[in-house]
Amino acid sequence: MSIFEKPYELKTPVFYRGEPIRVLGIESTSHTFGAGIVEFRDGKVYFLSNALSQYKPTRGGIHPRESFIHHVNVAPKIISKALDESGLDVKDIDVIAVSVGPGLGPCLRVGSSIARFLASYFNKPVAPVNHAVAHIEIGKLIGGLQDPVIIYVSGGNTMVLTQGNNKYRVIGETLDIPLGNLFDTFAREVGIAPPYVINGNHAVDVCAEWSSEFLPLPYTIKGCDLSFSGLLTAALRIARERLNDKEHLGKVCRSMRETAFNMLIEVAERALMLTNKKSFLLVGGVAANKVLREKMIAVAEQHGVEYYGTPPEVAGDNGLMIAYTGLLHYLYGKTTKPELVFVKQRYRLDEENYPWLP
Repeated sequence: MSIFEKPYELKTPVFYRGEPIRVLGIESTSHTFGAGIVEFRDGKVYFLSNALSQYKPTRGGIHPRESFIHHVNVAPKIISKALDESGLDVKDIDVIAVSVGPGLGPCLRVGSSIARFLASYFNKPVAPVNHAVAHIEIGKLIGGLQDPVIIYVSGGNTMVLTQGNNKYRVIGETLDIPLGNLFDTFAREVGIAPPYVINGNHAVDVCAEWSSEFLPLPYTIKGCDLSFSGLLTAALRIARERLNDKEHLGKVCRSMRETAFNMLIEVAERALMLTNKKSFLLVGGVAANKVLREKMIAVAEQHGVEYYGTPPEVAGDNGLMIAYTGLLHYLYGKTTKPELVFVKQRYRLDEENYPWLP
């Protein structure tokens, strides 16, 4: 069943008066410009639309200026598409939500500028959303998990978290590069990307199928924190020894992927035992990876806990998750005036309180 085919129940604060609320969410932190709309009525959240366009570099990694230009060019079309799919006009929207960080400065400024303009022109409040929190909240809503151990993996973030006392607590995180960046950098340096995603699979996963062998590579965990830079350096060094040997390259890809995923699994499993939680939640762009999902399912079954992996259509960056998190902000009085909306490139999710958390 599609995530758009059913409503999701949402507990509301006692001061909520019960009127329907419609939120437009704008996402522009990195390579994706997205716009999504949610509606809240009768205690349930309805997903009305989720439109997006992704900047895809033809060479190298993400170029902030090129991504900025992409976002500027597609923004009107994407927002119009989201409104058309929802059957609404901007005047029907109650709140404008926008991702203000963490992310790339030029990209963030596109979304925030549009949100400020729309909110000012149509006299709407703005909900400034932490991009990472939005990934988590959309996963919790769809998965129906109230208090899970959260594994957040994407191109720009790798964290294992829990929640409590109205805050997110980071149990462990990468000390250098994120998991998604590890894959992208390796794929780019050995010449198997771009494109980074091929038929729904990352280039590293495609390459990993070229061999069934495994090489020992650096496995670096410090307490509950992870380090992937040594793994990347070693994998690149070995791969470059025989770059034209498809089977050799496949062996390095498989070994790097398995090592990185196993490091993450170890930290997630340790967090589960430390906190005695009863569920796992996998969120972020890398949550769409089939191999990682299989490993998470195996761990959940071994420990007898519930597991949920965010569906691929909302695992990556999207406006729908911003709209839903903006709804939470609005319900709990965390909106502001357009002129007070500022981007925060290094916006950590453990910086502030979130009143909807236990």
